[in-house]
Amino acid sequence: MSFSATILTLYPDMFPGPLGMSLSGDALARGVWSLEARNIRDHGLGRHRTVDDTPAGGGPGMVLRCDVLGAAIDDAVPADDPRPKLLMSPRGKPLTQAYVRDLAAGPGVVIVCGRFEGVDERVIEARGLQEVSIGDYVLSGGEMAAMIVLDACVRLLPGVMGKEASGTEESFESNRLEYPHYTRPREWEGRPIPDVLLSGNHAMIERWRREESERITRERRPDLLKTGRD
Repeated sequence: MSFSATILTLYPDMFPGPLGMSLSGDALARGVWSLEARNIRDHGLGRHRTVDDTPAGGGPGMVLRCDVLGAAIDDAVPADDPRPKLLMSPRGKPLTQAYVRDLAAGPGVVIVCGRFEGVDERVIEARGLQEVSIGDYVLSGGEMAAMIVLDACVRLLPGVMGKEASGTEESFESNRLEYPHYTRPREWEGRPIPDVLLSGNHAMIERWRREESERITRERRPDLLKTGRD
C-alpha cells in the first residue's frame, strides 16, 4: 500500500504545488504515494458557503467553525481510517526528524490546514486532531506547513531517494547537524577541499566528519547536545 495523504484546505489548488516536482513529484507520478486535496468550503453554510464566524468572547479575526470542519473531516476520512489526523498549528508539537520517520513508516496522513485566527477547539478535541508546528512563527495558513510535512515524509519512502544512506547521514538523524560537503573543483577561489577527504583513509574521513558535525552543532544548535533524540 502506498503512502496516502489527504489535505483539508480552503485552497486545494495550492496542491500539489512544489510537491509535484523533483523527488516527491516523480514518486507521485510513479504511485509511490498519493495526494488528495479536499475543499473545506464544500461544506460551508448557506449561499455563500460560509466557513468561519467571529470568536466567542470577542477579539480580532475569525474562527473556522467546528460544524463545517467536522463535516469536511467526516466526508474525507472514514471512521476506520488508521492515518493520523494532523492540524498544522503554531501551538502544536514541534516537527522533528524522528516524528517524520514515524509518519513516513505509516499508511499516510490526513492534514487539516487552518486559516483565519484559528480553529474551534471543539473540533480539535472531537476529531482527535494532533496539532503540529513547523517552527516558532505564524503563517497565513497551514498549506505551506503541510507541504513541508509531506516533503519530509515522502523523501523517506522506499524508492524515492537514490541511496538509502542519503536519508540517514543528515542533520537531526543523530541529534547532530550535518558535516560540511565538498566536490570538484579541488580548489576554488583559493579554498581547497580538506586534505583528509582526498586521503582515501575512510576511518580518518569518518572521524573528521563526526568531529565537524559535533563542532557545527555546538556552535549553531547547542540545544541539540542537551537533549536525546525526540
